[in-house]
Amino acid sequence: MRTAAALPWILLATVVVIAAAFFNMRIRMEMIDFLTWQKAVVRVLHAEPLYFVDVGHYQFKYLPAFALLMAPFGLLGPETGKLAWFAVEVVLLGILLRWSIAALPGRRIAPYFLVGFVIVLMAKFYAHEIVLGQANLLLAVLLIGALLAVQGNRPILAGVIVGIAVFVKPYAVVLLPWLIVTEGVAAAATTVGVVTAGLVLPAVIYGWGGNLELLNGWLRTVTESTAPLLLNNDNVSIAAMWAKWVGPGPVATGLAWTTIASTVVMVMATLSRRRSVRSPEYLECALLMLLVPLISPQGWDYVLLLATPAVVCIVDRWYDLTANWRWGLALALATMGLTIFDIMGRALYGRFMALSIVSVCALAIAAGLVHVRWRRLA
Repeated sequence: MRTAAALPWILLATVVVIAAAFFNMRIRMEMIDFLTWQKAVVRVLHAEPLYFVDVGHYQFKYLPAFALLMAPFGLLGPETGKLAWFAVEVVLLGILLRWSIAALPGRRIAPYFLVGFVIVLMAKFYAHEIVLGQANLLLAVLLIGALLAVQGNRPILAGVIVGIAVFVKPYAVVLLPWLIVTEGVAAAATTVGVVTAGLVLPAVIYGWGGNLELLNGWLRTVTESTAPLLLNNDNVSIAAMWAKWVGPGPVATGLAWTTIASTVVMVMATLSRRRSVRSPEYLECALLMLLVPLISPQGWDYVLLLATPAVVCIVDRWYDLTANWRWGLALALATMGLTIFDIMGRALYGRFMALSIVSVCALAIAAGLVHVRWRRLA
């Protein structure tokens, strides 16, 4: 009994040791994205400009309110800030895994097995996120938190959380129509109110005119940096997929919009069958989270960590799927999650990513979620 009671503490100590070793061996010399947004946080504390066009790939592309949200990190030095954000991200990863499993209705598989499968299939996305010092784990936890609020019949809280998530990454806005369907206009109106307040908030420091300049700078930075990054190997968006296949231009743009429209149809088809299951919210939120890096033109591969609830759902319902779907989804999950740069090497991995195979796999997993709903499994 004493051994069983001590097991969680032993596991926690093991995780801390592994995380500390990982930080010292790899993370401490990396986290370039963290340094990028931390510099912006320092600038916002001094009411300085946030957006610059001559700094190359590593530009601050978050909304101004994000810099205010992360203000405590602006008070830390770069190295101390790295360590602090690394610790936060490790905690966020634990919360993401725990909440993704806890929120799943009618779970069939034991939590430890689910965690093991998910970590194996998603580890490369988690690792890439943490190495860069990105904020997508924070986004994922907020979106799962909104799901838990919906499941707990707390629509206003769900609306507040989604509104905050928009300032971590604007793509969180894709959950707004879902909030209307699941929780009604009040929840969606709350989100709109939070977003509006967040857009206005920097005016406290910059003044009204200065805040408008910031918002224009953000919009200019995002729009002008999109096209040059479509052919980047790490871009897994639908827009990048077609640009890589047929070349950038009107044809690729048209095909991308057609494919995005198809994903909207997938979501609508899923929502149309929500009354066929007892607790429909989990799968719907999982599908929308999975689609975020696909519909955003700057959807980097590590943003696929948002697929964590989708992977949890599919793995848990595995034995209820037909053989053909099992084989197809096994191939998609393995190809998406187990093709690792450190194993394949730079040249082979580069060719693999240039073919946008990961994007195709993510779309296949999205189709698998629709199939799960069609069979009334979740």
